[in-house]
Amino acid sequence: MDPSDLVIAVKHNGTVKIYPHDIMDWHEIVNDGPANDPYVMSYCPLTGSAMAWLATPTDANSSFGVSGLLYNTNLLLYDRQTDSVWSQMFEISISGQRIREIPERIQVLEGKFGTLRDMYPSALVMTRRTGFTRNYENYPYGGYRENTSLLFPVTHADQRLHPKTRVIGIRSGSGIDADTVTKVYQLGEFGPTTQAINDQFQNQSIIIVGNTDLNFAVIYNRELADGTILTFTAINNDLPNIMSDDEGNVWDAFGTAVSGPRAGEQLSITRSYTAYWFAWVAHFPDVEIHFNADGP
Repeated sequence: MDPSDLVIAVKHNGTVKIYPHDIMDWHEIVNDGPANDPYVMSYCPLTGSAMAWLATPTDANSSFGVSGLLYNTNLLLYDRQTDSVWSQMFEISISGQRIREIPERIQVLEGKFGTLRDMYPSALVMTRRTGFTRNYENYPYGGYRENTSLLFPVTHADQRLHPKTRVIGIRSGSGIDADTVTKVYQLGEFGPTTQAINDQFQNQSIIIVGNTDLNFAVIYNRELADGTILTFTAINNDLPNIMSDDEGNVWDAFGTAVSGPRAGEQLSITRSYTAYWFAWVAHFPDVEIHFNADGP
């Protein structure tokens, strides 16, 4: 792989696995994990969004598949146990026996392969020997990632950013509710060094950490279970460690304290993920842009 290739990383039960975009562009879904603790890794190449959800090990068949349906050009999954349909970006079942069920998510980290390899050199990388005949070096959608055109219509558009700008966003609520609030941060605006933004979103104290050159960003809840609200500072040149706090703890990219008085503790994940700008605004029309001085 080229170090600049985009990949998705998941850390589950202590194991880090890396899923290259160039494989996920073709297959979109990987059912992974042990039989007693499965999860589904999904990536929608048309909206640039990646998710990992816990599956249900008690089901006879806990795997998911590509339904062939889209909403606002975003992937709709179905579970093979009940044939219920799930919206990837809304993160909820929208039809079938499990309608309005919200999956339990696993933290996803996206970035350049070189970045993730340096962070987790022992990570497992998904092989191109998938059993399918595909030219994984060939992107199947031509110039789609760079141009302004979409392959399918969307319900709402917003010209404040280029449609294919990669942004990490956070949302409130179940996603499909009318009062859902959303805010995004452009990956291209963090700068060449890692930046930490201590922010407030709705009733949450959150920390956003990103680096434009390394092409990654994450959002965690900075309020701990004991009610402590931490203030973070970015760390550079110490991957996978990306931030420290006002108590003297050091935290890695998956939100784990690796040293300090809270070593071993885990930051709570948020309803956040990276996707193209057009996809965020198509699903959530009233999006706030953090870095846009002319925006709301």
